[in-house]
Amino acid sequence: MNEAPTSQAPTSRAPAPRGEPARRLAALGLTLPRVPEPRGAFLPFSRIGATLWLAGQICEWEGEVRFTGPVTDIATGRDAARICALNLLASLSLALDGDLDRVVRCHRLGGFVQVEQGWPDVPKAVNGASDLMAELFGQAGRHARTAIGVASLPANASVEVDGIFEVR
Repeated sequence: MNEAPTSQAPTSRAPAPRGEPARRLAALGLTLPRVPEPRGAFLPFSRIGATLWLAGQICEWEGEVRFTGPVTDIATGRDAARICALNLLASLSLALDGDLDRVVRCHRLGGFVQVEQGWPDVPKAVNGASDLMAELFGQAGRHARTAIGVASLPANASVEVDGIFEVR
């Protein structure tokens, strides 16, 4: 199948998510934020065929970076990663016209955690994003992953997460 790649600039808000993942999100007491404005020359997602690449999202909520500077404890890192995941889901909802039931599988997440050299718990911090994907999509939310400690991130954010999804 030779489909042309598609991408879209952000809008103020993605269509309201619907489907079973959206019901699970609501049961957790969570809502999706507006799709964050890119902080550089990129789009929130790009799609070719059934593969959707989501640009990295930092731990901002409605334009405010909620966690800044190096992560020093697992709980803070998990909370920051969860916000990143909610931003990813907002972009995913935008790409799928709100129909999260179109997600076939989350194939990969990449997590970047701002830390001091030698902090050993980067993977545990990124679990905040991974766990949310599994909560929303069940087995289809389990994925391959990279978790990397870094010296800095955009806007001095504590965490950034990107993703690759298979969709229909």
